[in-house]
Amino acid sequence: MNAPTQLPSFAGKTFEVRYDGLTAINAYADDGIHMRYEITEGAYAGAKGEVAYTWQHVAGETYAISWQEADRSTVVHIDDFAAGTSRSFFTASSLDFYRLEGSLRAL
Repeated sequence: MNAPTQLPSFAGKTFEVRYDGLTAINAYADDGIHMRYEITEGAYAGAKGEVAYTWQHVAGETYAISWQEADRSTVVHIDDFAAGTSRSFFTASSLDFYRLEGSLRAL
């Protein structure tokens, strides 16, 4: 995936992702490996944690970002930081699968 000496352009920044029925804050650490998240709106509101993520540069300011949460939920984002768009694919701990499309903005 990514070399340890490289950092993605979003490292050290915080973003709000807003989908139909779910809003979250993702705060990416400066190290390009760790993120704190908090779901602020929707059925999973109140869920929060810190995770290690993996990223892959796709093109321009678009990145694939993936992680697993403490409850074993798995999340993959395709985020275009220049266009302000986010696509999320996640499997909740209940094994329900979600496909979301929405906005992304720096905080």
